[in-house]
Parts: sequence; structure tokens; C-alpha cells
Amino acid sequence: MAERIQELSGLAEKYRGGVVAIGNFDGVHRGHQAVLAEALEIANARGTHLHLLTFEPHPRTTFKPDEPVYRITPANLKARLLGHCGVTAIFEQEFTRDYAAMSAEDFINDVLVRDLGAVHVVTGSDFRFGKGRSGDATMLANAGEELGFGTSLAADFEDESGEVISSSRIRSLLEKGEVSQAAGLLGYRYTISGEVIHGKKLGRTLGYPTANMAVPEETGLAPGIYAVRMRRADGTLHDGVASFGRRPTVEEPDAPLLLETYVFDASPDLYGEICDVSLFGFLRSEEKFDGLDALVAQMKTDEAEARALLAGVRPLGQLDEAISF
Repeated sequence: MAERIQELSGLAEKYRGGVVAIGNFDGVHRGHQAVLAEALEIANARGTHLHLLTFEPHPRTTFKPDEPVYRITPANLKARLLGHCGVTAIFEQEFTRDYAAMSAEDFINDVLVRDLGAVHVVTGSDFRFGKGRSGDATMLANAGEELGFGTSLAADFEDESGEVISSSRIRSLLEKGEVSQAAGLLGYRYTISGEVIHGKKLGRTLGYPTANMAVPEETGLAPGIYAVRMRRADGTLHDGVASFGRRPTVEEPDAPLLLETYVFDASPDLYGEICDVSLFGFLRSEEKFDGLDALVAQMKTDEAEARALLAGVRPLGQLDEAISF
């Protein structure tokens, strides 16, 4: 796992002087992975570490707090994914309105040079920084020549159909429940990470005990039933089926969002554990049943379909294997 660092001033010497990639990297998708692979090559050639400068919360959330961004990967999960990509440390800069008002020149001199001591900076071609988004890649490259750090522009990464892979495109797929297509762009199965909490324990009385996770309200994943694989804190894996949504058969419409996972062939005590649930396939939409008997009958069908789907799954690549296999 990449180390998360929130205080950039007065960094220990081991965190200074690295290659620094800048961006939100939400999703750590295949495009991000290509950028990081290129940046890691530069870091290895220079005999230093690869670091990431990112912003928390997402800048759009700072300016529109009533419209929080649906984060594909929350900070803790993103740190693990980035660690698998070779990132040593993540500098999580608090993004406030005061920080947004910093001049482009001060961002270069105070953050990149003074605080981070960057020897090389990697950005996307559309990267903008400083008050009024006045800084761009050209300005950064010119400053690098003057101040002694290198710069690289990462090209947009296209999928097999020639379309650019982006976080917004992946969010759009997830909002429609198209988790298989999203996995093709991510390079791994979309994963929800969280603490298992106590629920009403209705599943136990129905013969389907579930591990429940609270999910942020801004999560845009389509409500429904999914074939999943759960990774426990000790690394053990359990196949299962999960319901994401507000449980219309037994709850009020404004009930909080929950991910409820029933694991096959085991009933471990998971309360208080931080677990990962990777979504392998969408089975059906969430629906309201006429009573619990009808619900249980459908749950049996869901279990059979999930078992069949999961029986033939294979890793999409090294990152998917590290997360879900």
C-alpha cells in the first residue's frame, strides 16, 4: 500500500526528491495505470521513488458541496491500488478555497520545489493549476527548465475501440449497472471497501445472513443484485451475492444505502472488519416483492446465477489478480 501523507510541509528527506505524478486518479483505471508505468520508468532511471500529488476532497466537491462527486475509489482503496502500481507515497493535499486561490507561481515554487523537492513532474496535457487555472503544461515545463526539474505530459489512453478511458466514462457505466464493461476500462473489478456493520439481522432469519456495509449517499452505482467476491482483512476470499440499494421490500424509500453481501459456504463473524467486495456481474435490478416468501424464492435464484457466473471468472490482469483473486 502506498503511504498516505496529508502534511506536505517539513517532509522527511525520504519523501523528497521523487518523481511526482499529479492528478485525482479516481478509479486508478487503465489510463492512469499507463501514466504511472511511464512515471515509474522515469523514477527507476533516476534512482528515486514515484510519488503522487492528489487532492482531497475532490476539487469539484469543494466548489459545489451540495453536489459531491461519486468517487470510484475512496482514498484508502486508492492507496492500495496505487501501491500495486509502484507508487510509494501519496501526498493528499487538502483542497480548500484558500488553496485554490494560490497563484500558479506559488504552486510551483512552494509546493513542487520547496515542499516536495520534485526532480520530475508528470501531468496530463489538460492539467491546469493556480488561481483562475492560470497555470498550464507549458508554464510548468518552462519553470522546470529554470528551476531544475523535468516534466512529462501523459497522453490520453484509449481502449480497444479507440475511445479515451476516463473516470467519468466509468462512472456512467456503473450508474447503469454495467460492471463488466467498467471492469474492462478499470483493468480490475469495481470494488467497494468498508467496515462491516450491524444491521437488522433479517437475513439470518431468512437463511441468508449478510455482511452489511454503509455506502456514501453520493455513490452512483445502479441499485441491484450482483455476483461478488469478498476479500476479508486476513486476505481470505469468499464468493457470494450482494444487494446494493435501499431494500424496498422491507425498508422505507429513504432508507440509507447499504451493500449487503451473502457469502457462499461460510458464515464468518465479520462485524468490525474492513472488507473489500468486488463486483463481477449484474444479475438484476432492485425490486419490491409481495412478502418475504417471494423474496426468499428470488434469492435462491440469485444465488444459483451468481455461483454459475463466478465459476468461470479469470483475472483481467495483475491488478485484478491482486485485488480479487
